[in-house]
Amino acid sequence: MEYTSIIIPFVGGLGMFIYGMQIMAQGLENAAGNRMKSLLEVLTKNKFFGVLLGAFITAVIQSSSATTVMVVGFVNAGIMNLQQAMGVIMGANVGTTVTGWLVSSVEWAKFLSPSTLAPIAIMIGVIIMLTGKRRSAKDIASIVIGFGLLFVGISTMSSAVAPLKESEAFCNIFVRLGHNPFLGILAGAAVTAIIQSSSASVGILQSLAAAGLVPFSAAIYIIMGQNIGTCVTAILSSMGAKKNAKTAALMHLLFNIIGTVIFSVGAILFLKIANPVWGHGMISQTQISLAHTIFNIATTVLLFPASNLIIKLAKVIGRVEDTEVDDSKVHLDDRMLETPTIAIQSVISEIVRMGHIVADSLKVAKEVLFTQDQEQITFLKEEENKVDRLSAGITEYAIKLSGLQISEREHQAVSHMLQVVSDMERISDYCENISEFAETLVEKKVAFSDVGEGHLKEMMDVCTQSYLYSLEAFESNDKESALRTVEKETEADGLEISLRSKHIKRLTNNQCNTEAGIVFLDTLVCMERISDHARNIAEEVLED
Repeated sequence: MEYTSIIIPFVGGLGMFIYGMQIMAQGLENAAGNRMKSLLEVLTKNKFFGVLLGAFITAVIQSSSATTVMVVGFVNAGIMNLQQAMGVIMGANVGTTVTGWLVSSVEWAKFLSPSTLAPIAIMIGVIIMLTGKRRSAKDIASIVIGFGLLFVGISTMSSAVAPLKESEAFCNIFVRLGHNPFLGILAGAAVTAIIQSSSASVGILQSLAAAGLVPFSAAIYIIMGQNIGTCVTAILSSMGAKKNAKTAALMHLLFNIIGTVIFSVGAILFLKIANPVWGHGMISQTQISLAHTIFNIATTVLLFPASNLIIKLAKVIGRVEDTEVDDSKVHLDDRMLETPTIAIQSVISEIVRMGHIVADSLKVAKEVLFTQDQEQITFLKEEENKVDRLSAGITEYAIKLSGLQISEREHQAVSHMLQVVSDMERISDYCENISEFAETLVEKKVAFSDVGEGHLKEMMDVCTQSYLYSLEAFESNDKESALRTVEKETEADGLEISLRSKHIKRLTNNQCNTEAGIVFLDTLVCMERISDHARNIAEEVLED
C-alpha cells in the first residue's frame, strides 16, 4: 500500500479542518462580542455561572485549551480566584463537544453532506465577504467560510484514510487499543497533546470512524485520553506564571484525570463484562459525538459537588495558598491576548479599577486642604504612585493589543482606552498637587478665609461630580452620564472665572492672606483642569 498518497491528503485535510475551525471561531467570537463583554461580571458570581460561561466561551472559540489558557491568565493576573477558575474549566470541557456535533451532522442531517454543502457554504461566504460592507457581514462570512472549510477538511481526511480499511495491520492497531484501555487512553492523550486541540483530535477520530476503521471500545478510551491530552497546552502556558496560575492548570489536569479514571472503570466493566460484543462493533461519527458529550457532561455533573476538593488537592500538589491581590499591580496577562475580545474587556475593567482609585484620591483631595492631615497627604502621594504604575502597565498591554490582527472598530476602542488612561493619570497628578498645596499651608502656617474656603468647596464639588459622571459613563458606556459630565465641566469653567475674579477683589481689599491666596488660585486651576480631563473621558464615550 502506498502510504504517501494517504498521509499527504490526510495532513492537508487536517490543516484545512483546523484552519476552517479557527476562521469560524473568529467569526463567532466577533459576532458574540457583546456577550463576551459581560465576562468579568459573570466571573464574580457563583461556580455554576462559571460552568455556563466556560461552555459558552469554548463553544464560541472552538477550543477548550484556549479557554483554559485564558483562565490561567486571569488567575495569574489576580482577577479570578481558583473557585471561579474551577467553574470555567468544567464548563470548557462541555463546550468543546460542539465541534464534534458539527462534524457528525453529515450523518444525522443528510443535507449537510460535505460534497454538496461545503462548496456552497464557501461560495456563499465569499459572496458575503466581497459584497458586505458592515463588520457584521464580514463576521457572518467568516463563520460560513470556516464552516465550509471544516467540512472539506473532514471529508478530505475521511477519503484519504478509506484505503486503510483494507490494511489488516492498521485495523489491528485499533483492535489492540480497544482491548487495552491504557493504550487507548495514552493514544488519545498523545495525539491531542501533539496537535494541542481536542476538537481537532476528535475530528481526526471521526474521519477514521467515517472510513469504518474504529471499534467502539477503542473510540471510548481514545476520547477519554483526549481530555487528558488537552491539558498540556494550559500546563505549558502556566510555566513561568505564579503558583496560583500553575494551580489552575493543575486543577484542569486533575479534573480530567479523575473523570477519566472513573469512567474508564465503568467502560471496562461494560465493554469487557456486560456487553463485549458491542465494543467490537464499528463506531459512527454521531456515536463519537454522543460519547464525547455524555462523558464530558457526566464528568462535570459528577465532580461539580467535589470541585472544592479538587482545588484543595491542586493546592497541596502545587504548594500554594490564597493570597491577597496587590491592587497596585496591573491585573492583565498576555495569555488573554489569544482572544482579543476578552482582552479588550479585561483592559476596560482595569481602567475602571484605576478610575475608582483616582475617584478615592479625588474625594480625599477635596478634604486635605482644609484638614491638612498628614495621613491624607501621604495617602494621596501613595495613590499617585499606584496610579502611575497602573497607567504604565495598562498602556503597555493596550499597545500589545493594538498590534494584534483586530478589527478597525477594536483598534478605535484601544485608542479610546489609551486616551482615557492618560486623562485619569493626569487627574491623579492634580490630586497629588493638591496634597502639596496642603503641605504649603502647613509650612506657611496660613489658612483660607471662610469665604475662600466656601468658594473652593463649591468648585471642588462641581469638578468631583464631573469626574464621577465621566467614570460612570466609561464604566457603563452611558451617553447620558457623559452629557452630564460636559454640563458640569461647562459649569466648572464659568465658576473658575467667577471665583478667580472674586478672589482677586478680596486680595485687593486685603481680605485674605496673600500666600493662602496663591494656593487658592493654584487649586482653582487644578480643579478646572480635572474637569477638563473628565470631559475628555466623556467625549471618548460620546465618540464611540
